[in-house]
Amino acid sequence: MLKVYFGEGVDVIEALHIDGIFGVAPKYVGPPLPSTGEVVVDYWSIRYKRVNYGLGVYEEPIGSPLADVKTIEDLDKYRWPSVDWFDFTKMREAAEKLRSNRVVKAGYMAIFYQHCLLRGFKNALLDPLVRPEFTRYLLDRIFDFLYELHLRMFQACDGLIDVTEVTDDFGTQNGPMISLKVFREFYRPYMEKFIDLAHGFDIKVFHHDDGAIRMFIPDLVEMGIDVLNPVQWTCPGMDLEELKRSFGKRICFHGAIDNQRILSFAKPEQVRAEVRRCIDILASDGTGYIVAPCHNIQPITPIENIIAMYDEAYKYGKL
Repeated sequence: MLKVYFGEGVDVIEALHIDGIFGVAPKYVGPPLPSTGEVVVDYWSIRYKRVNYGLGVYEEPIGSPLADVKTIEDLDKYRWPSVDWFDFTKMREAAEKLRSNRVVKAGYMAIFYQHCLLRGFKNALLDPLVRPEFTRYLLDRIFDFLYELHLRMFQACDGLIDVTEVTDDFGTQNGPMISLKVFREFYRPYMEKFIDLAHGFDIKVFHHDDGAIRMFIPDLVEMGIDVLNPVQWTCPGMDLEELKRSFGKRICFHGAIDNQRILSFAKPEQVRAEVRRCIDILASDGTGYIVAPCHNIQPITPIENIIAMYDEAYKYGKL
């Protein structure tokens, strides 16, 4: 819709003055993936179904390969992905091309998210509580692969990667999915190692975490994240002024423009007011904020609201 609005041959990213984060990744060259037109299978053997919601298509997970696994011995029988399934040789060239005028990202390390995808959401929530030894072994295996994969990526593009993601989703609209105790005991140690790996290559760490995650933020900052996204201020505990006051000297905020009510359903002048408010609060000291919607722009969003958001950020952000 944006391409239609701007016309043939116009670069939408440039027209909206978006700096943007552009990614590079290794090429998958491993065993064939048995995907069909409607069902997609990834290299973890997780199945996704393309679900059309009328205006957009999402790939929804429908099959967790480790959902019925009971023992550590069963985990060993699973076909774990290998870094040998990836070709890293073209990454450096791709990063060099982007680096001339873009922020370059590589990698996505999300230990809790991967646990949920492999075991199914219910199992993943129960595992640390009822199967702690099993859970630690499972997380060790996930971590080993992800760490080696990202080490190879960072080595291939040494000096060219600006940012990577050590990320997850610990929050819902109303509160956390897991306790701080479970987070600290089972997931934080792996996340810290991922963060240390990135910082060892002088790469900034971008952490995406939807919802009401206020209780995790002190740990995340202490662990060393550099950027916090999406700053969903409509959720309990996510007051922008308090977040800026408490953490603004140590991290950069990314997102915050509400897309559940304002961007999708408000008037353009209300969108502009939201942009100004977020800049005034999160960049109150002249730094520490990257304007963006608090999640993907949904296809129901009016074009004039999208234009208003980026235009106001471009103009007001210069003041």
